[in-house]
Amino acid sequence: MLEGGQAKISDRLNNPESWQRIKREMAALLAERGLQDLSFANVAMFAADPSLNGLSMKQVAVRRNGSDSADAQFEAAREMLLQGGASMVYHFMSDADVDRIMKHPQVAIASDASVITFGEGVPHPRGYGDNARVLGVYVRSRRVLSLEEAIRKMTSLPATHFKLGNRGTIRQGYAADVVVFDPVTVADAATFEAPHAYARGIPYVLVNGAFVVRNGTQTDARPGQVIANSLMERK
Repeated sequence: MLEGGQAKISDRLNNPESWQRIKREMAALLAERGLQDLSFANVAMFAADPSLNGLSMKQVAVRRNGSDSADAQFEAAREMLLQGGASMVYHFMSDADVDRIMKHPQVAIASDASVITFGEGVPHPRGYGDNARVLGVYVRSRRVLSLEEAIRKMTSLPATHFKLGNRGTIRQGYAADVVVFDPVTVADAATFEAPHAYARGIPYVLVNGAFVVRNGTQTDARPGQVIANSLMERK
C-alpha cells in the first residue's frame, strides 16, 4: 500500500475499492496479533496538525471523526496518510519478550529513534534514554544483563556487526569514542508523558578524542563524522 511514494499512496487511499481492501487486511493483521483497533499507536509527530501529537489513534478518531470505533480509527489513519503521514509510538511489546530478546548474545542495544529537536513533538523516550535505561533498569535494578555484557552489546558487538574496524573497543589506533558513566546513578529521565529529558549519571562523553559532554554539560564541539563501511558500500 505504501509503495511508490506519496502520489501512489494517495491514489490507493482515494480509491474506494482499494481502501476497503486495505481496511479488511489491516483488521485481519491486527486480529492475528490479538488487537481490535489502532489504540496501541500514539502520534509522535504529525507536521500537518501538531495538536494531535501525543494522542492515541483512538483519541485522534474521536477528535476528527466523532467516534472511537475501529473503523473511525482506520479513517483517521487514512486522513493522516493523505496529509503526509506521521511518526508514531507503538505500545504492544511485552516485558517478557524484551528480556528474552535482550539476553540473546547476538542482540545489540540501540535506539531506532531519529534525530530529535528538543521540545518538538512527543517522540518515544528511547530517543533520549535508551542506553541509560538498559544500564539503570536492566543491569542495576533487574539484573537481566551483567554490566560487562550490556557494554559489549552497546559497543564492540554493533561495531563488529557493521564492520567498523577502528571502533567499538578502547585500544591503540582506534577512534577515542568514550562514554564515562556512574553505574550507581546512571538512569533515563525521559518518559512517554514527558519524553524530552536527558539521561542522568553520564558526566563525560568523548567523540574522536574531543569532549562533547564535560562535567554533565554539552560542549560546542562537533568532532563526529560520517562513517562508511563495507556493508554500506556493497549496497
